[in-house]
Amino acid sequence: MATDPDSPPFLEACDISKRFGGVRALEGVSAAFAAGEVVAVMGENGAGKSTLMKCLAGVHQPNEGEVRIGGAAVRIPDVRAAEKLGIAFIHQELNLAENLDIGANVFLGREPRSFGPFFDRRVIRQKTAKLLAELELDVSPEMPVRDLSIGHRQMVEIAKALSQEARVLIMDEPTSSLSLHEARVLFRLVRKLRDDGMCVVFISHRMGEVEEIADRVIVLKDGKNSGELGKDEIEHDRIVSLMVGRELTRHEKSSGETGEILLGVEELRVARFPDIPVSFELRAGEVVGMAGLVGAGRTEVARALFGIDRPISGTVRVDGTVVHIRHPRDAVEVGLALVPEDRKAQGAILNMALRDNVAMVGLNRWQRCGFVRDHLVDQQAERARDSLKILTPDTRQVVAMLSGGNQQKVVLAKWMPLNPRIFLLDEPTRGIDVGSKGEIYEVIDKMTAEGAAVLAISSELEEILRISDRVLVMHEGRIAGNVARNSEAFTEEGIMQLATGGK
Repeated sequence: MATDPDSPPFLEACDISKRFGGVRALEGVSAAFAAGEVVAVMGENGAGKSTLMKCLAGVHQPNEGEVRIGGAAVRIPDVRAAEKLGIAFIHQELNLAENLDIGANVFLGREPRSFGPFFDRRVIRQKTAKLLAELELDVSPEMPVRDLSIGHRQMVEIAKALSQEARVLIMDEPTSSLSLHEARVLFRLVRKLRDDGMCVVFISHRMGEVEEIADRVIVLKDGKNSGELGKDEIEHDRIVSLMVGRELTRHEKSSGETGEILLGVEELRVARFPDIPVSFELRAGEVVGMAGLVGAGRTEVARALFGIDRPISGTVRVDGTVVHIRHPRDAVEVGLALVPEDRKAQGAILNMALRDNVAMVGLNRWQRCGFVRDHLVDQQAERARDSLKILTPDTRQVVAMLSGGNQQKVVLAKWMPLNPRIFLLDEPTRGIDVGSKGEIYEVIDKMTAEGAAVLAISSELEEILRISDRVLVMHEGRIAGNVARNSEAFTEEGIMQLATGGK
């Protein structure tokens, strides 16, 4: 659907400024969004992307500036008001009621009623089933959300937004938990929505996605407008230049020497795939990527190794010695560390300060006679902030107030005082901008240079190929391939062939 160049944009942000205490998150930002286009909004973590979207969606109120719809200024006091104006927002951090089923989540607060106060469950099931079919999600509307993977929960969030029949759909990192196939399904849907006259606002750190799907790119830097690119101008280097104001050094995997076997996994069976054994090894000084589609069993293996879930059977050796890991504390004692895929629910305590998150895993190190020595905690928190380049003026800053990328760094930082020898990293750069990704990759290189072994689970094939010495490819619970860096199959196409059951 073509946009009338003489008509005003459907949604506009005009000189928006937003402060949180003494921190200015946005300063005079303007942006326009028209019907029938896909607009990517990009910037480093902390650039103000999510804050701007929250001002448009009624989550935050701007301190200065105004929001316009159809050229007329409007006040959007809350999310419900935004929805009535035709604005739907899919947040980066999932916001689902895990105790309810999919249909109840999709229509939560907007339930169709049969008569009086009674919800019409039949209509909810029918409408939800139609939305799930559009998203090619083969699950029942009556399945509890708690039983879904992170990727499938993301698709439920998208179904919830689509059910509102909005005119503007804001997606904040919508593919961060999706497999390649699920992302392709989403892109087809986005194009259809655009062609039907909807405006889709797409926030992503994945350059390839933006180049593929966006009609226009708006770039923010340090809470201000940095520039805008039209369809023919969208390319990686131009976007990066506007985002960071400098040439970005591309991380290349350094080829280090690997040493002895630190972790040996033999015939490990997990509850999701009880009849399929998994065996592999990790050596000192190597990064082993673990690729596969969502639901292939990657996260289940990591959780079993770390003692979160009890495996059905199998043997785990650390430094050649059989270990029995029945609880995460057992894993920590033998030198394992885990960065989970869901930092909000599992990785960090968001309402606590950065220093307290850094101190919590090795709390006994900072105690004397049962009392925590604050000066030691402060020193370690400062070292962690500096070494991981966590952007905050104060280590006593509450983690919830940090950007998503900096929150992820906090999850990684809390392990540093323990000097683990084996790192299990599940989606280590989910929701992190290109600049911060390079910093995380440098940290991983430092770990392996100091003799650690890293198992890196990632849904981004480009990332897997960039950081890994070899790649374990999982398909439906089994390791379908062990691909060395010098193999002809060490390509996105080769990995995807194995991940989808090919040879």
